[in-house]
Amino acid sequence: MAEVLKRLTEARGVTGNEDEVREIILELAIKTGAEVSVDRMGNVIAEKSGRTGSKKVMIAAHMDEVGFIISSISDNGMLKFKPVGGIDQRILLSKRVRIGKDGIPGVIGVKAIHLQEPKERSTIIKLKQMYIDIGAHSREEARKAVEPGDYACFDSSFIPFGDNKVKAKALDDRAGCAILLELLKETYDFDLAACFTVQEEIGLRGAEVAAWHIEPDMAVVIEGTTCADIPDVPEHMHTTRMGAGPSISFIDHSSIAHPRLFKQMVETAEKHSIPYQIKENIAGGNDAGSIQVSRGGVPTIVVSVPCRYIHSPSSMMDLDDYRNTIRLMREFLKGCETP
Repeated sequence: MAEVLKRLTEARGVTGNEDEVREIILELAIKTGAEVSVDRMGNVIAEKSGRTGSKKVMIAAHMDEVGFIISSISDNGMLKFKPVGGIDQRILLSKRVRIGKDGIPGVIGVKAIHLQEPKERSTIIKLKQMYIDIGAHSREEARKAVEPGDYACFDSSFIPFGDNKVKAKALDDRAGCAILLELLKETYDFDLAACFTVQEEIGLRGAEVAAWHIEPDMAVVIEGTTCADIPDVPEHMHTTRMGAGPSISFIDHSSIAHPRLFKQMVETAEKHSIPYQIKENIAGGNDAGSIQVSRGGVPTIVVSVPCRYIHSPSSMMDLDDYRNTIRLMREFLKGCETP
């Protein structure tokens, strides 16, 4: 289980450039016995026929991660870049990155503190002041390795640590992808379509195409969501709490859970003594926003794994939350009734 998470999180898959992580998902999904295909958008769709086949259920997780795209190369060989997806620019200084298909190493830099004016030291450094240093001394030398339009991702390893915790990049939403791969190992009464979607981080684009094609009777989106149970954050702003179990959402900025599915999910957790929590903040959104309004509408619900420091190179997750999300989803799918 941890080995799959390690492979998925360490793979490069910035939005619009998901090839490396898609190849891993294809390899692992085929091993489950599912019928696997890739649509023109780049989504991986793994389908398994059910015992009765009376309904079709879609489960979805996005394979893309936040990152960067090289916008220009300066005369001195430094790379200017733009963010792809929502990234807090305050975390970027001195972070290591990998660029392009060859994974060229680089470091995000800025003028040293010794050279900054007093006013500069007291203000947040803007992204336009940053650059990526690959050790080149000229534009010509840099272009031997990197071109404008190349993607860059955080260079971060998967590391188990502490009390059953892991650190990695892209737990949003490679954790969800790993959970889908576990769920594909089972056969259910209904037809199952597991969708590993692309381009979620810039507008839920892959899910829109996948849902239109699949025409599901209902859908469950598996996400990695914000967890802010840290010092100096008021309790009512924690959103979720690490170690308290999978988070069930009733609403966010992109979708509203179908009431009957929300009730079924909560009842499933309680019936099987699976720890769970209700997401307490409605900020953000995910693929459910596109799936819910596909064609004539799709009853949808979101279940998430709490992750601290999301959209950074050092996201953090409790493995018990991850395992309990798998448990909850297995039991839910075994007994769910489509609205």
